[in-house]
Amino acid sequence: MELTDTLREFMEEGGDWERKATSLTGVSIIRLPATKNRPASLAIDVNPINESGLPMKKKGVMIMNAAELAAFRALFTSDKMDGLIKALETVLPERKSAAKTKKSDVLQI
Repeated sequence: MELTDTLREFMEEGGDWERKATSLTGVSIIRLPATKNRPASLAIDVNPINESGLPMKKKGVMIMNAAELAAFRALFTSDKMDGLIKALETVLPERKSAAKTKKSDVLQI
């Protein structure tokens, strides 16, 4: 089955807030419920995996269109962002990581 067909089927048959893993580590698809103003939709959820195989954040970043993706790319490649994160790392204490878990139902990209 083609990727667009799989996504279309997930949007039509998936449950509200259901998450589907992808073959791209740290990226999943979330089915967003319909609201009064818009129909149900899909979003890409980006939440990188740490050394232990767990998501780095409790909630990832949801991206719903190409403009949002472009805006995040521009921010992440900014030299000023590199300087800011280096400064933060000198101030913040180091964090411990948790145990590793895995899921099976993976959407191949």
